[in-house]
Amino acid sequence: MIDPVTFARTLMAVPSVTPAGVAMMEVLAEPLRALGFAVDIFEAGAAPDGPVANLFAIRGNGGKHFAFAGHLDVVPPGEGWTSAPFAPEIRGGLLHGRGAVDMKGSIAAFVAALATVGDLDGTISLIITGDEEGPALFGTVALIEHMRARGICPDLCLVGEPTSTVRLGDMVKIGRRGSVNMWIEVPGTQGHVAYPHLADNPIPRLVRILARIEAIVLDEGTDWFQPSNIEITDLEVGNPATNVIPALAKARISIRFNDRHSGETLTAMIRAIVEEEAPGARLVSRISGEAFLTPPGTLSSLVAEAIARVTGITPELSTTGGTSDARFLSKLCPVVEFGLPNATMHKLDEAAAVEDIHALTAIYAEILRAALPG
Repeated sequence: MIDPVTFARTLMAVPSVTPAGVAMMEVLAEPLRALGFAVDIFEAGAAPDGPVANLFAIRGNGGKHFAFAGHLDVVPPGEGWTSAPFAPEIRGGLLHGRGAVDMKGSIAAFVAALATVGDLDGTISLIITGDEEGPALFGTVALIEHMRARGICPDLCLVGEPTSTVRLGDMVKIGRRGSVNMWIEVPGTQGHVAYPHLADNPIPRLVRILARIEAIVLDEGTDWFQPSNIEITDLEVGNPATNVIPALAKARISIRFNDRHSGETLTAMIRAIVEEEAPGARLVSRISGEAFLTPPGTLSSLVAEAIARVTGITPELSTTGGTSDARFLSKLCPVVEFGLPNATMHKLDEAAAVEDIHALTAIYAEILRAALPG
């Protein structure tokens, strides 16, 4: 047997600010090998966003393939913790430390659940990355390519992200909005403010661009998604002089969008506005991920029923929140997300209730038994 809280503390004691390294993955690999998994740890990418350590583990005899996905990297702890962020400590029934919630606690719970259920009829895999909290360029994307090269594709996938809100089991994510960031640069000609005819001020053109963008209503939402939104997140001229017309004006926008849109179509729409208002301006777009939805069905029912059996709660099916690596995994198979309460994730004194970690272990065990009855 594996105690999930003890194992969570072992994982949390390894500093793994994104990107996580091979040493972090080896800590997870040890109990998996003891449980009969074939474990493959590899690095992908190069500086500045790599290398990233990834782990793929698999065990089974064919049949239905159930995958668990997650990440062992964490965000920087910051200053001001009550106790050391990488010296996990239990106080008042809470396990404190960076990664307790997001998401070493849920990974520990899944490994402990595996030890509980024993052999099942089918195949189980773990898809664990080291850069979900970073650019996500060399993590789950590289793991998917690694699986494809071996002809491996799961039938169902559960991501252990912290989705619960007020109490464990109250929310399961069946989709996420997409995300795209854009950088706009409008060039001009520097000059003295007293001689505007000898200069070309880029600021009015950028203001017109942003006014048109701010007026856009993308949609009113859908049955499963909240409305898409565009936010202006940065505006920069960097002009220290009061008597100089600047040569360049910049802005950044961020769009979170539902499944009525794609990153490509939104980029084309904003690019058209930029080109109309400021010929010669530059727009750079970075699509972090597309929106996805796993409609309520077999997988969400399986997870919801397991939650109800352990907690007595019927979870809400939701698509709220930020992006996750489920955006990549959704291209392989149906995927949902379920994990610990998320109130303290990314905060100082991040903490998970010891009771919740044990209950999550029981829920994951119920999910495994239902997904792969044997």
